[in-house]
Amino acid sequence: MILFPAIDLKDGTCVRLLQGDMARATVFNDNPANQAAAFADAGFEWLHIVDLNGAFAGRSVNVDAVEAILKAVRIPVQLGGGIRDMAGIESWLARGITRVILGTAALRNPDLVLEACRTFPNRIAVGIDARGGRVAVEGWAETAETRAVDLARRFEDAGVAAIIYTDIARDGMLSGLNMDETLALAEAVTIPVIASGGLKDMDDIERLAQPDAARLAGAIAGRALYDGRLDPKAALARLKQAG
Repeated sequence: MILFPAIDLKDGTCVRLLQGDMARATVFNDNPANQAAAFADAGFEWLHIVDLNGAFAGRSVNVDAVEAILKAVRIPVQLGGGIRDMAGIESWLARGITRVILGTAALRNPDLVLEACRTFPNRIAVGIDARGGRVAVEGWAETAETRAVDLARRFEDAGVAAIIYTDIARDGMLSGLNMDETLALAEAVTIPVIASGGLKDMDDIERLAQPDAARLAGAIAGRALYDGRLDPKAALARLKQAG
């Protein structure tokens, strides 16, 4: 069980959004590289980065900030937001990103996921962001008719390294992870699933430490870390104890 600290980038700063709304952004650190280093020093083994501007623009925007983060830490980094073609995937992997997350591209261009997984085994994740069980794309600005579980099943044999499942209604709201839907998705596919959206405190960590959650590959923590509601040392120790 990996706990991923989230760095969401907007205009070169670390922010947290409420339910994916760019108009409701709170800046927590204007130096993403320093924030990344702090997370690494706290004992986290991975970083989760989202280029929010890129998600809306359809191309990578916060390139300088991401490159600064890569220079500041030695732990593996997964990156999503605006990466929608092979050139973008290749470029980020060459720069040092460990795992590229494909979100909108997974729905609009599933063949890209298949090609990327063949070309870069174990280095491609699919981000499935859901609103009411339906997939949201284009920076969550659009909700498709496709159900999250149906999209996940399309890639069952593609070699996807992980599915990052985000409940948009809970994201940034500190209302707790949607474990019911996340576990249901994990049961529906063999691809490792990472829970995202709403992690609020040690109660969520305790839930992740329960036996039935062992099928999950990890969870993403954002606002709870920035607000100080979640102590990194305690959270990491509890998950390590759970095995």
